Amino acid sequence: MPPQNSWIALTRDVSPTIVECELTHLARAPIRVEVARAQHRGYERLLSSLGCDVRRVPPAPEQPDAVFIEDTAVVLDELAVIARPGAKSRRREVTAVASALASLRPVTRIESPATLDGGDVLIIGRTAFAGRTTRTNDEGIAQLRAALAPHGYSVRGVPVTGCLHLKSAATAVDDKTVLVNPAWVNAAEFADYRVVEVHPDEPMAANVLRIGAALVYSASSPRTLDRLRALGAAPSTVDVSELAKAEGAVTCCSLIVRA
Repeated sequence: MPPQNSWIALTRDVSPTIVECELTHLARAPIRVEVARAQHRGYERLLSSLGCDVRRVPPAPEQPDAVFIEDTAVVLDELAVIARPGAKSRRREVTAVASALASLRPVTRIESPATLDGGDVLIIGRTAFAGRTTRTNDEGIAQLRAALAPHGYSVRGVPVTGCLHLKSAATAVDDKTVLVNPAWVNAAEFADYRVVEVHPDEPMAANVLRIGAALVYSASSPRTLDRLRALGAAPSTVDVSELAKAEGAVTCCSLIVRA
């Protein structure tokens, strides 16, 4: 019997123009669009099997990075914060996502001159860690702090170097455990948690998606997966190797909303 849907997962189709995606830290490599789409469909099927009602936001074929829907918003139980992406080419993505979220949450927006990507915001309990990156600036972090403070959240700015987003460098396994690549973010930022470091041969392995008690993880990081299993975690794995060529990962491809 499939699990009851207690979560909504907003996703967006892989654009045929993904080959023109924004890249910051990776060299451009050929992306096989049909393979990327097949991997994305497998990702959506996995989300559904874990109890998500998967809802696709209308496609945006002219927007190369639209599949990475996480960057357009930060969604909490109390509200949705519509982002203002740091890459100008991505700012058109937010309109359709904001429309989809408006029926699910009260909505507020990050406004110019602030920039903020959802991939830079890691929520653990009532703390929001916000990465200072090329995509998220101090004004973006300040506006996020102002939006979340009335709901009892604290916001902590975290310097990030060498990768695109904070969630490329650190994500939560549970409310007490953080998976970290210490080359990209100082593990001391998470001193209040149990820190698990990625295997040094797998720098992209710090990205894990939580859906309640379930975890989604890339099949491309088997050594770090072994470290997670040693903790007693049981992630479900999925192949997102083609999407990774566009600096994407498992958290990037959905917005998870508690139903």
